[in-house]
Amino acid sequence: MTVDKTTVTDSKAERPPMVKAEQVHKSFGHLEVLKGIDLEVQPGEVMCMIGPSGSGKSTFLRCINHLEKIDAGRLWVDGHLVGYREKGGKLYELRDREVAAQRRDIGMVFQRFNLFPHMTALENVMEAPVRVKKEPKDAVRERARALLERVGLADKMHSYPAQLSGGQQQRVAIARALAMQPKLMLFDEPTSALDPELVGEVLEVMKRLALDGMTMIVVTHEIGFAREVGDSLVFMDGGVVVESGPPREVLANPQHPRTRDFLSKVL
Repeated sequence: MTVDKTTVTDSKAERPPMVKAEQVHKSFGHLEVLKGIDLEVQPGEVMCMIGPSGSGKSTFLRCINHLEKIDAGRLWVDGHLVGYREKGGKLYELRDREVAAQRRDIGMVFQRFNLFPHMTALENVMEAPVRVKKEPKDAVRERARALLERVGLADKMHSYPAQLSGGQQQRVAIARALAMQPKLMLFDEPTSALDPELVGEVLEVMKRLALDGMTMIVVTHEIGFAREVGDSLVFMDGGVVVESGPPREVLANPQHPRTRDFLSKVL
């Protein structure tokens, strides 16, 4: 399946980047994990990030919604600095309440599903809009039902996580993130915890999101997904962007020796 999004991305050039990173650095103690990341993601774009474990991909995703604070550089989402305000050339950290408000616009799907075990699929999807956004329960319930139908789980609305397969739980997690009506979706290896036969059902949901024009950054080992669905492909290693470009070009003709070495092991 080749994803054609021309109809939903024609106007994106007129808008600022959905994500812009300038010289983003992040260390944990003496370990420097991000060593100056520069990249842009346009509205409606699907950027796939690949690379070996420990290369900084997941840390970068967590910096985008300020789950990790960057040590240097700047990050913007939809034109707004993430986690800070700038005044007189200096950065001032936002209050927790202001950071939480920023996060409402950014959906994140993790490797592990992190569903509330005591809530049904429907209740899991409803929880954040009702609790965080204080939206009316009836309206949220209708949206949650529509989202579960959209991810192919219309018949599992009243099932608890323990009654669902891993693939079904991950699809509930995607619906839960979408329930907040985000402008950006971050996926951190969303299929890596799944049995191989369940991977396809989650990737199919993500393909449909791409067709709908959702801006997405996807950290993944699924090279076929990156080739078919991605608008751009970033290869990270050692905390830096080693190579980036259109997925088919990077995968077919990598320019950097480190990229060639990595792809020779995974293709």
